[in-house]
Amino acid sequence: MLEDTDGFRECRDCLCFAVRRAARAVTQHYERHLRPAGLRATQFSVLVRLAQTGPMPINRLASQMGLERTTLSRNLRPLVAKRWIAVSEEADRRVHSVAITAKGRAIAREALPAWRKAQASAKKKLGALHLEALAAAVR
Repeated sequence: MLEDTDGFRECRDCLCFAVRRAARAVTQHYERHLRPAGLRATQFSVLVRLAQTGPMPINRLASQMGLERTTLSRNLRPLVAKRWIAVSEEADRRVHSVAITAKGRAIAREALPAWRKAQASAKKKLGALHLEALAAAVR
C-alpha cells in the first residue's frame, strides 16, 4: 500500500463514493429484473411516477425524480420514441408537459411483477440497513 504522504487516507471512507457505488449496484439489480420487459430502472420509475401523478411539466417531474432537467429530457427520448409517453407544449411555449400513454401504462403494468421481485429481494438483502431511514434522509 502507498504511504499517506498527501493526507488522502481519510478519503478511503468517502460516503459519497460508497453511496454512489451502492446506488449503481441497486440499479443493476433492478435492471436485471426489468430487462425481460424491455425497461431500464429509470424508465420504469418515470412511467410509474406519471401513472401515479398524471401529466406534469418536465421541470416538476425532474424535481420529483431528483434529476437535472437535461438529464431527464435525455432519458425521456426513448420513451417518446416508443410512444410510452407524450410530450406537449403548454400555453407558455417554454413549458413542456409529459404524460404516460396507454401503451406506456401497459408496459409498466407488464413490468410490475418483475419490479415486485426486485423490490422484495432488495429489501431482503438490504433490510438491515434501515431503508426507510435512508430514504427519509435523502428526501
